[in-house]
Amino acid sequence: MHHTYVLTLSCQDRPGIVHAVSGFLLENGGNIEEAAQYNDPATGLFFMRVQFACDQLTQDDLRLRLKLFAEPFAMQWTLHPMAEPVRTVIFVSKEGHCLNDLMFRWKSGLLPLDIRAIVSNHRDFYQLAASYNVPFHHIPVTAATKAPAEAKQLDIIRSEGAELVVLARYMQILSNDLCRELSGKAINIHHSFLPSFKGAKPYYQAHDRGVKLIGATAHYVTADLDEGPIIEQDVARVDHTDTVEDLTALGRDTESQVLARAVKWHSEHRVLLNGHKTVVFK
Repeated sequence: MHHTYVLTLSCQDRPGIVHAVSGFLLENGGNIEEAAQYNDPATGLFFMRVQFACDQLTQDDLRLRLKLFAEPFAMQWTLHPMAEPVRTVIFVSKEGHCLNDLMFRWKSGLLPLDIRAIVSNHRDFYQLAASYNVPFHHIPVTAATKAPAEAKQLDIIRSEGAELVVLARYMQILSNDLCRELSGKAINIHHSFLPSFKGAKPYYQAHDRGVKLIGATAHYVTADLDEGPIIEQDVARVDHTDTVEDLTALGRDTESQVLARAVKWHSEHRVLLNGHKTVVFK
C-alpha cells in the first residue's frame, strides 16, 4: 500500500540540513514528492516541509528513526500521514457565512478535514449542522457560566480527538487557560479593522470613516486578543459609493475566503510557527 507523509521541522540553521534530511529519507526508502525550506535571517532558524512516499517502514518505525535522526540537530518535528484528515471542531455564534463556506468546501473534498462537531452559544445553525450530518452542541455562555461552558467545550474537543479548532465568527473571548490549551491548533478570523475599529459594528465605523480598503485576518488564537501569529490576510477595495450593506457583504466574502485558505494550509501542514509569526509553505 502506498503511504504518503508530510514531515515538518525547524531548528537552528547550519550547513547540510537539506542534504541530511534528503539522505535520511533515501536511506529509509522515502521518495520526496514536494519540498520547501526557509532560513529566517533574523532568528537563524531553519524551517522545512517535505512530502514523501515511504512503503518500506511502518509509521511507528519511521517515527522512531526520525526521533534519533532529529536529536543531533535539536529539531522540532512533526510527521503526518496524508491519508488522515485533520479532526476538527468548529465554533460559531450568530453569523454563519464562514461556517457555511467551510462546510461546503469540506463536503466538496476541498479541505482535508474530518469535521467532528459544531459548537455554538446560539441555536441558529443546528439545521445546517444536521444537513451535513455533523453533531451540533448548543452551549450558552454568560459571564457567570463561562468557566463551566468552556469545560464542556474542552470535553467535546478532547472526546472528538480534535487536532484543530476553528473559530468561524465565534463571538466569545476565550479564557487564557483555554487559549493555552489550544495553542497552535485554534484558528480565528476577524475583520482587519482591528485595532482601529474595535467593538460592535466595525463596518459601520469603517463606512463612517470613509475607508478605502476592507479586509480580514486569519490567525492562531493566543491569550493576547487578536494578536496571535497571522496565517493569512486579504483586502478588497471600496469607495464612497459603497453602503454599509455593501461593505458588510464584501467583508463577509473576504472573511470566508481568508479563513478557508488558512484552514486549508494548516490542514495540509503548510504552516509552521516562528515565534509570534508564521512560515507558510504554499
